[in-house]
Amino acid sequence: MTKVRQDAWSHEDDLLLAETVLRHIREGSTQLDAFEEVGDRLNRTGAACGFRWNAIVRRKYEQAIEIAKKQRKQKKRAERQTRPVRPVAGPAVPVMEFAEMDIPEAGPAEATPETAPRETAGPVQNTGSASFGLPEIITYLRKLESGTSSGSRLEQENKHLKAENSRLQNKVDELEKEVASLQNRQQTVEDDYQALIGIMDRARRMVAFQDQSAEQGATFKMDQNGNLEKVAK
Repeated sequence: MTKVRQDAWSHEDDLLLAETVLRHIREGSTQLDAFEEVGDRLNRTGAACGFRWNAIVRRKYEQAIEIAKKQRKQKKRAERQTRPVRPVAGPAVPVMEFAEMDIPEAGPAEATPETAPRETAGPVQNTGSASFGLPEIITYLRKLESGTSSGSRLEQENKHLKAENSRLQNKVDELEKEVASLQNRQQTVEDDYQALIGIMDRARRMVAFQDQSAEQGATFKMDQNGNLEKVAK
């Protein structure tokens, strides 16, 4: 069923929209999901809710948005600290630290392929006694993939809202032009009506004046029986 509502937004509607968006921000969800949820509850489209949020409501809750983002970061940080590392099935990959390698002291001329350190594909960071195994590497790669997917989703959402905003702005411009045209037509009709009223009033006064003049200029004569009768001009 198509959602179509053309009534104005009430204060309660704006409050529901703000609370839902802030809750989704705190929970790590997207604003697009929040707009869809509010649209289902208010029988409006998600695009209409997004336009209302970006055009009117958002500026009233800038400080609350920053607080919600901080709460989201704290929640994610707490989840990372309490999340257990799941072992990966398969043969264990030994990781040897440079501090534990027994490399004989030798000059550049005496180094051999067996004793020379191998070149790594990227920069090696000195992490002290910490070592990284296969589970940590897989977890890190998954986080990178999740961050890339989230950024792509936000970019698509931003493009969608910009397109919807542009479409609604064009619609507003068209409606404003139509209203201006109707106002001009109404003014023309009112001017014509006033002119017609003036013409009718002058015609009525002319007829009344002619009737009055005709009655004042009437002549009478006496007939044979002594009665007065009006003489036609």
